[in-house]
Formats: sequence, structure tokens, C-alpha cells
Amino acid sequence: MTTSTAMAGVLDTLTALETTWRAGDADAYAALHAPDATYVAFDGTLMTGREEIAAGHRPLFDGIMKGSRLAMVERHVHFPAPGTAVVVQRAGIIMRWQKGRSTPSRKRLSTSTTILCPDGATWAVTAFQNTRYRPWTETVMGRLMTRSAKRPS
Repeated sequence: MTTSTAMAGVLDTLTALETTWRAGDADAYAALHAPDATYVAFDGTLMTGREEIAAGHRPLFDGIMKGSRLAMVERHVHFPAPGTAVVVQRAGIIMRWQKGRSTPSRKRLSTSTTILCPDGATWAVTAFQNTRYRPWTETVMGRLMTRSAKRPS
């Protein structure tokens, strides 16, 4: 498999994740993951396997996340070995009531790492880890600590 073919396959899967999220289809979203995939949500919740991933997303898609969409801000794809893609991306959720937005609010930004491997003719997510994007220097504690570090002693 060439790198360009692999890249196209990975991007197809990432696009399908966005499409199934927007459709609110927990089963289709989970089907894009390997049967034994690990999924760590922004709050630290661990889901293992397609069934847990679907079960974890179903109430979200039926509730607060209904009508929401994933929005990519930046993405870096790396192939550390044949048949393995590591994707680090900054993205976020645009809620259904934020219709005019094309980018997620700062409050909803996350940085995630997604590992994909070939699964037949497609690529499947084998591991996903999501972390809210909160630069230390932008937090109250970070600003206080940075300010005190800049003071002469």
C-alpha cells in the first residue's frame, strides 16, 4: 500500500467519523472502530470495543449532542510503520444551537490522538484518546504562576 493510498483511506475513515457523528448514529460511528478498540473520552471515560463505544455515544446523540457536529481545526497524520496511522488533531463539537459557527468555541476544543490500522479495504480506529484543550498559560492558575515566575526576586 502506498502512502498516498493509505492517506486517502485514513482520511475517508476520519470523514466517516464526522458524518456518522453529525447523523447521530452511534452504531455506525462505533462500526468505524476495530472490534477491540479503546476509546478514552475527554472526561477520562474508557470504552472498549464497538458495543461499549456505541452504548457510550447513544445517549449523547439522543440527548445533549443531538444535531451537533465535529469540526476540525488542524490535523497531522503520521505513518510510523506500514499499516499504522497516528492522527493528532485539534477539533471540537459545534452544538446544534450554534448554527452560524464554522469552528468550535474555545470551550469545546480538544486535542485527540487517533490510531488507525487497515481493516480489509478500509481503515479502522484502534485507539482514540481525547483531551480538552486548555493551555496552561490561559488558565487562572497558569496566569498566576507565570506572572509570579516573571517577578524579580
